[in-house]
Parts: sequence; C-alpha cells; structure tokens
Amino acid sequence: MSDGRPALVDTHCHLDFVSLKEDIEAVVARAAEAGVTTIIVPALDLDNAPAVLALAGRFPGIYAAVGVHPNSAAGWRDEWIDDLRGLAGHEKVVAIGEIGLDYYWDKTPPATQHHALAAQLDLAAELGLPVILHNRDASADVLAQLTAAAQRRPRPDNTPPGVLHSFSAGAEMAAAALALGYALGFTGPLTFKKADDLRAIAAAVPLDRIVVETDAPYLTPEPYRGRRNEPAYVRFVAERLADVRGLPYDAIAQATTANAHRLFPRLSPTY
Repeated sequence: MSDGRPALVDTHCHLDFVSLKEDIEAVVARAAEAGVTTIIVPALDLDNAPAVLALAGRFPGIYAAVGVHPNSAAGWRDEWIDDLRGLAGHEKVVAIGEIGLDYYWDKTPPATQHHALAAQLDLAAELGLPVILHNRDASADVLAQLTAAAQRRPRPDNTPPGVLHSFSAGAEMAAAALALGYALGFTGPLTFKKADDLRAIAAAVPLDRIVVETDAPYLTPEPYRGRRNEPAYVRFVAERLADVRGLPYDAIAQATTANAHRLFPRLSPTY
C-alpha cells in the first residue's frame, strides 16, 4: 500500500475477462497500490473455471470461487456437481459461486435455474463453503431457495452461509437475507447519484454483515463511471460506505476486510 491505509478485499471481480486479463499485471499492481491485497474471482461455469484457478495460482492475493451462473446453466447436468466438488478441493477455492437466479436475461429456463441453484446450495453446505449469490429480478424466488436450502442442510452454528453479491434489492429482501445469516456485498452503484435507496440500506445493515466488491469490469463507481472497472476502484465503494455510515474510512476498511475473512475462511489469515 502506498499510504499505509488498512487493506481491502474485493470480494467479487472477474479478472479472467478479456478486458482485464489483457493487462492483468498492471491491474493487480494498481490494486495493491490502492490497498487491495485480496481479490476473489468467481467462475461463471465449468469452461472458465480453469482460467480462474490459473489466476489464483499465479498471484498470491487472488482467490477463486467455482460454480455455474444462472445464465450459463441452460445445459445443466447433475453430474456437473461432481465436477464442481472436485474443483472446490483446490486450496485457493474459497466459495461456491457465482450462482443464483436471473430473470432479466432469458438465457436459462427458470425451472432449470432453480434446479441448478438448489443443487449448488446443497453442495456448498456439504463442503462447508459459503456461496456467492447472483440475484437479478428474482428476489422472491432467491429467498425461497435460500430458506429451503437452510432447512434441507442446516449449517454449523456461526458459519456464514454466503453473500448476496452486488446487492440491489430492497430493504425487505435485505432484512430477510440478514435473518438467514447472509452478508450483503456493495458495488459501484452505491456511489451513483440517484442511489439514495441503496445507500439507506447500506447505512442500516449491521456493519459486520457488509463486504465491498467491484464486479469488475462492470459497475464502475464514481468518479470513473463509464470506464472499465478494476479492483483498485473498490476503494471508492469503501469511501462512499464510510460517508453513508458516518465512520472514518479506516474503520470501514478494517471492518469489511475482517468480514470478508470471516465469510471466506479459506482466505489467508494475514491482513
């Protein structure tokens, strides 16, 4: 870090995407300069999981998640669970993800999405790993799936079940997710001028349930909105969160980093 500020964890960044991969060394260096010492890269399917794992093997501060995104699940086969179970044995896989439901894009029938999500939630519980959840225009059904999964395979006490990635649903969904033990991940939209409702939620959520993310190369925060996002910019999310909660930046950085390590126990304990 260049200024001695506390470390940050970007809990969701697609570093394997071409727009970031083409200058990956510089991207990772800028992240470190901004104080981002740890980055979690979630796979979208079995095809790109090897690239994600290769990045995790190449850089000490990069970790992976493995899963099948709802928009990649149209051809779902139950034997994929065995493939994911094998991939999850990699020492730098910290979660099952990115998984969930997406009703915005018409790429996978809802029934198939539901089946794939339920199977992967059960796998995560079996392995004792948290999940990284995608939710787009599907809050009621996501909540129903999470509730049913918790009843099928209860987790050990004090084991966080996962995070609702890039949270953008309303206060009711936030409360329901928190009641089930989930954390909420906040991304660039927290900094957008018209995001007052989202900031109100971020101000009210218990601080120990918040992590910060970029979802790079998407959702670039102010002041770089409209450009390619990258993990260094998670700092702007943390700064806006500090403003929203009336806390010093250092307090937010320390809290969200501690939250990330509690949520993803396989991360290196040094931070």
